[in-house]
Amino acid sequence: METPEKCKSTEFNKAVAAVLTSLRSGDIMTYGEVALEAGFPQAARAVGQFLSRNEGFPWWRIVNAQGRLAPGHERKQAKLLRSEGVAVTGAHITKWARS
Repeated sequence: METPEKCKSTEFNKAVAAVLTSLRSGDIMTYGEVALEAGFPQAARAVGQFLSRNEGFPWWRIVNAQGRLAPGHERKQAKLLRSEGVAVTGAHITKWARS
């Protein structure tokens, strides 16, 4: 995985990269939660854009606020999440413990 230092050096990119690299196997966050934890609470869509432009981050651990998998990548994301012990039904996370 990439480190925050290898991203284009904007504060947003560094902060999002730091949040993403802190995720461990089986961890799930929403785009909004990543944005909030990174210090940019209104930037959920920008988190999605960041993930689409920067390889090497655990994109499969990020879902939308309803637990839906990334459109167009559902099969691959579901396979990766299941390999980490996350329950997935169709294109959604199931038995999702929200804090």
